[in-house]
Amino acid sequence: MTGPLASLRILDFTALVPGPFATMLLADLGADVVRVESPTRPDLVRYQPPLRDGLGSWYATLNRSKRSLGLDLKQAGAAAVVRRLVARYDILVEQNRPGVMERLGLGYETLRAANPRLIYCALTGYGQDGPYRDRAGHDLNYVALSGIAAHSGRADGSPPPLGVPLADLAAANAAVIAILAAVVHRRQTGEGQFLDVSMFDTALAWNALAIADALAGVPPAPESGLLNGGSAYDAYATADGRYLAVGALEPKFWRAFCAVIERPDLANAPPALAQRAPQAIKEAVAAAIAARPLADWVERFATVDACVEPVLAPDEVVEHPQAVARGALVLVPNPAGEPQPQVAHPVRFSATPPVYRHVGPPLGAHTRAVLGEAGFGEAELRELQEQGVIYQAGEEDAG
Repeated sequence: MTGPLASLRILDFTALVPGPFATMLLADLGADVVRVESPTRPDLVRYQPPLRDGLGSWYATLNRSKRSLGLDLKQAGAAAVVRRLVARYDILVEQNRPGVMERLGLGYETLRAANPRLIYCALTGYGQDGPYRDRAGHDLNYVALSGIAAHSGRADGSPPPLGVPLADLAAANAAVIAILAAVVHRRQTGEGQFLDVSMFDTALAWNALAIADALAGVPPAPESGLLNGGSAYDAYATADGRYLAVGALEPKFWRAFCAVIERPDLANAPPALAQRAPQAIKEAVAAAIAARPLADWVERFATVDACVEPVLAPDEVVEHPQAVARGALVLVPNPAGEPQPQVAHPVRFSATPPVYRHVGPPLGAHTRAVLGEAGFGEAELRELQEQGVIYQAGEEDAG
């Protein structure tokens, strides 16, 4: 292993998006992440279309550079396997509802007894306590309950479902921060700890500015504030049905913007600095933008400092000159032989760049290798496989 986190060994019991995104970021930086997945209940993302070489595109990205251990936690003997692994993999990330890992014999207190240095990160929807601790949820629910949805979208419409799973990714980033902070603490004290990361909590934290307004007596509503469409800061339709994002908040940017759209009469009273722009001014801006196609506006604003950019589709983003220059896409080795383009790690490191070893692997591709490194002998592995406890990709499962 290479990278700044090469000394970290992580057991990843997560699925779908939040946990896998967090451990992907850690794996990009060199951590040895072992994905523990049941052969009888595989991660649904693994088979979610679109597929490439039989593998879901999300799974191939979210689980790149990780190794896969096929382990059925409901089988007798599985908990004992994990307890032995915890001596070597001293960071564990799981994404079950509270109490599930305890029922499997893999709760924090049990595993801490096997390794007091264990860092145990539990990712859940609502956290380990509170009246919602056992409640099911998805990203849309957390965004709704955190208050984000209430001041998003248009005043005359319903809150929109977001194009990215905001609460999931917020929790993933919070988990990475928490794990690395716990690693620092452990190096200082020798102690591990339990990390309680909630998707609801992190969505709430990302909504801190709107909540600050609400606590000051001015709860935001859709199209009422500086950043949610209440000001001239907005997206405007072009003549060809595309959109132009106008972020001209400051007076100098607003004046430059008004000059390009040939409405210098609007420049003397920048509405963008107000919480709510006069509707007549927004209508004037909308009419000006609607007169030309998007490509025309892109050309006109190409050399103008006005905080104006086109609204791009995902397939357009990866071809944008800025994305190309920043190396936004990387080629990740694929077992089929053809490297697969994926979005790169978001941070550039001058001394320890991210490494992309392979796309998300087949279920159980590394079972024997991982357990062998942890001291399991060939006879043990054969017995565990015959009992249906472990699964090695490419081999007949005798269980």
